[in-house]
Amino acid sequence: MSIETTYYSSPIGTLEITGDEKSIHSIYFIDDEHSTPENISSREIKNCVLQLEEYFSGNRKEFELTLAPKGTKFQGKVWNELLRVPFGKTRSYLEQSKALGDIKAIRAVASANGKNPISIIIPCHRIIGSDGSLTGYAGGVWRKKWLLEHENGTKQQSLF
Repeated sequence: MSIETTYYSSPIGTLEITGDEKSIHSIYFIDDEHSTPENISSREIKNCVLQLEEYFSGNRKEFELTLAPKGTKFQGKVWNELLRVPFGKTRSYLEQSKALGDIKAIRAVASANGKNPISIIIPCHRIIGSDGSLTGYAGGVWRKKWLLEHENGTKQQSLF
């Protein structure tokens, strides 16, 4: 099964999406401008782009995709727990560690969050500091802020 890559121009930057016919492997924010290759045959990648469009337009709160992120067993546990954080809600890194059953693993949980290869779909942006601060986000804290505001319905639309 061949791996394919496409690019999606979101309101907060270009996303590079990789996957195959059966699953999504990664979604990363990239700084380069790319155009979408015309020969994408993967239904799952096409479905991912459609669902991201629905998400950014405010018409989707949950994703229905098959995900295949590459990581350690522990990272997989952390990423699966991230999928349990509801749309429009946040959790602290401490709460995330407690949900995984090990309050002392807070740094390992934070590290695994930072290595999440499937941005937005696996919602690591919903994890915040215990004091409510928007600590860390591989895509940039400004994107984390935008995504949280978008999900809470507080994102201000530009008039110009």
